[in-house]
Amino acid sequence: MDNIIITGANGQLGNELKKLSSLLSNYRLIFTDVEELDITDPKALNAFFNAHSPVCTINCAAYTAVDKAENDADKAELINATAVQHLVMESAKHWAPFIHVSTDYVFDGTAKKPYTEESSPNPQTVYGTTKLHGERHVLSYDRGIIIRTAWLYSEFGNNFVKTMLRLGNEKESINVVNDQIGSPTYAEDLALAIITITNKILDEPKRELYGLYQYTDDKICSWYDFAVEIMRYAGLNCKVNPIPSSQYPAPAKRPAYSVLSKRKIKSVFGVKTPDWKESLHKCMDILLSK
Repeated sequence: MDNIIITGANGQLGNELKKLSSLLSNYRLIFTDVEELDITDPKALNAFFNAHSPVCTINCAAYTAVDKAENDADKAELINATAVQHLVMESAKHWAPFIHVSTDYVFDGTAKKPYTEESSPNPQTVYGTTKLHGERHVLSYDRGIIIRTAWLYSEFGNNFVKTMLRLGNEKESINVVNDQIGSPTYAEDLALAIITITNKILDEPKRELYGLYQYTDDKICSWYDFAVEIMRYAGLNCKVNPIPSSQYPAPAKRPAYSVLSKRKIKSVFGVKTPDWKESLHKCMDILLSK
């Protein structure tokens, strides 16, 4: 059975891929995180890829601590760019497609209409800059696929939905910014998109399938709208107060507008993008039943 190597297996997306692994039943999935494979160690990567000879690599590993990255640029660059370069090189030795997850932070957030794959990147943070560097390594490989996403949450790890549920149970009111606009993305939906793409490129290895794509769930909202819907669906009496970003300073600048066009990924791969509220309710049903 052919092998697929999946990095970052303990993150939100990696865990969702584990949950849905039966949808890639024609392949042996080798889930790795730093305990099994240090992607920043080129010798370890070389030995691991030689031992497993993958037919595809899915990279879910990333340095995602956006604020911390501002003072930890070397480590962010190492994980988000240099390690990606080595992963691409090892994949290329085995002629294996390389699927990589990137971010809305490669843009400056000043747009007034959805960013497309042709929009010019202009990152405003260390995190966004290092992720853009990683993208360039992937695009240098003719069997590379990048999927940019935004506002990711799931039943796993730390994320906005889980934070809101915790605060909603602890506080009578909270402040949430209402001038940052985007599309929440349930990691399970993104995992399904990645699985659809993986099956397609391994079944039909066409050159035109490779390149840059974007995926989020459908419709847009502010973080404030997102928080209000979480409280409402959970039946929590915590009042959500809308505030401008200027009242919530953070080391890393957040994009004011993070809406990504999904037209290309829908037309090329037939990927579905559910309404963000439907997916939120699905995830919350899991969280609230725990």
